[in-house]
Amino acid sequence: MKILLTAFDPFGGASVNPAWEAVSRVREDLPGIALRKLLVPTVFAESGALVNRTANEWGAEAVICVGQAGGRYEVTPERVAINIDDASVPDNAGDQPLDRPITPGGAPAYFATLPNKAIVAALRKAGIPSSLSDSAGTYVCNHLLYQVLEENALRHPERLGGFLHLPFLPAQVVNRSRTPSMALGDMVRALEIALAVTSAV
Repeated sequence: MKILLTAFDPFGGASVNPAWEAVSRVREDLPGIALRKLLVPTVFAESGALVNRTANEWGAEAVICVGQAGGRYEVTPERVAINIDDASVPDNAGDQPLDRPITPGGAPAYFATLPNKAIVAALRKAGIPSSLSDSAGTYVCNHLLYQVLEENALRHPERLGGFLHLPFLPAQVVNRSRTPSMALGDMVRALEIALAVTSAV
């Protein structure tokens, strides 16, 4: 299976994003998978177009996007993307939309088509905390997931698509009392498991 695996660059003044740190370290020789990795700017106006263009040009059979969800304890596959941008902080281009539709007149929401429950079960079996999430937020993560799922639904219904959120890295919470984190090695292993489960669909 040809899988496009994407991750965002650092945002909000941070110097690191665990999503790209993990994605960049995922093995590229996983059995049965042709893998392509893509670093995506944390920019509303650019993220979806870049990912969809890359997926279409390469002929991806699945698109798995990865992002940071600081404050979460687990690896959380997202169930749904909603048609709204509402940013509490500007993106990396300075855009801070408030209650703006992603696609005016578009579907209110799209459901991810990855085998999310199977991914959660496989991660837990491997000893990695994981649970299904019902909200990808309203920042660029949700925006990207919505545009990927919209593209798939309208033009590539056979293509799988979804999003996994990762916790902070330990180094990101040194000065954040009682804020959860996860070791980078566990994040990489989680992504490799998610890829294997997806390729088996």
